[in-house]
Amino acid sequence: MARQAQQHTPQQPIRSGFGHDTTASQILDRVDLSGCTAIVTGGYSGLGLETVKALAGAGVRITVPARRPEHAREILGHAGLGAVEVHAMDLGELASVREFARAYLESGLGLDILINNAAIMACPETRVGPGWEAQFATNHLGHFTLANELWPVLADGGARVVSLSSTGHKLSGIRFDDLQFSTGYDKWQAYGQAKTANSLFAVELDKRGQEHGVRAFAVHPGGIMTELQRHLPREEMVAAGWMDESGKLREGFKTPQQGAATSVWAATSPRLDGLGGVYCEDCDIARPTEVGSPLARYVGVDAHAVDPVTAARLWDVSAELTGANAFG
Repeated sequence: MARQAQQHTPQQPIRSGFGHDTTASQILDRVDLSGCTAIVTGGYSGLGLETVKALAGAGVRITVPARRPEHAREILGHAGLGAVEVHAMDLGELASVREFARAYLESGLGLDILINNAAIMACPETRVGPGWEAQFATNHLGHFTLANELWPVLADGGARVVSLSSTGHKLSGIRFDDLQFSTGYDKWQAYGQAKTANSLFAVELDKRGQEHGVRAFAVHPGGIMTELQRHLPREEMVAAGWMDESGKLREGFKTPQQGAATSVWAATSPRLDGLGGVYCEDCDIARPTEVGSPLARYVGVDAHAVDPVTAARLWDVSAELTGANAFG
């Protein structure tokens, strides 16, 4: 891809022609991406699996890092995706992330697309690595390390990086005074911080990567029922209004195929050439949250999740924590 001059992309829709109900396969209908390469974390479950199906259908050569590689191979094989390469990686263990990245660099494969899709949500208090809160460590620090360790191939191909955030970002900004919830753990605040971090990562990576042709996007896939909800009892989801007592989902929830569409769009759309560093939803760049609107909790991106000053600060803190910084 051609090198792009640094520029600010407005946080406003570009009328993509797609929307809430678009599926990932529709994004790539009659699109040939043969010769392209991609890494999709969590690419054997839920949204990740549908993302892999759509990209593979367009001819992309895909690698899926997985904490349980044999399990991932089994699922991908049953889905007719036996050609997808699977390698071991645990986002919660930075040594594992570095080993995967080292092996990928040594493989000689290029990299056109990195989709940081894997996540955990609202889990009981869990510590990983040197005692880090698991949601921040897995959803953000693991992916932060992965992108930095893969930087040589990302820069070489002028890649796109897609970071999955969500409306969970509206639950919390970055708690710089207590990133790891050393006191008063709250599973939803922790998830909110991690999803804000995913968005801010895209903002700062895009700023740093532009001169190398690397562009980054944050994505809200929509409300979808997948394995991400495995830590939530049904009564909690009923109380939240996600479903009724019988388990019927409320109107507005997406299918996994629809949920994967915005990731695939952000990773491949020519309409985004020369753009980046923005939060996307429903297969378009999102609007800023309309504060005070009845839909403010569900639509748009809050200012704290795309603030460039906070993004730069979080990058520096993340680099210090992980020891990973391709720009250091």
